[in-house]
Amino acid sequence: MVLEKDRTLFGTEIYNYKTKEIGLVLYTWNNRFAENGGKYIDIQFATCVDKDGKRYNIEMDSIRPTEDIDDDELEELGLK
Repeated sequence: MVLEKDRTLFGTEIYNYKTKEIGLVLYTWNNRFAENGGKYIDIQFATCVDKDGKRYNIEMDSIRPTEDIDDDELEELGLK
């Protein structure tokens, strides 16, 4: 299986809900997992970089572009 990296979101500033920090997207990709019964499920992941330059992989459901977060939530998260 060849990993297809999508660089469409490259450089997008995101908020990581797991670490509670800002990061940048490098690329996105699908990770295939086997389920019981022999079926497969694809889960979208992103490879990001944190403020210290450390790369990490995370499920797309755990991050959100900061531009999509409203002012009230930004303030609640301590980003404004």
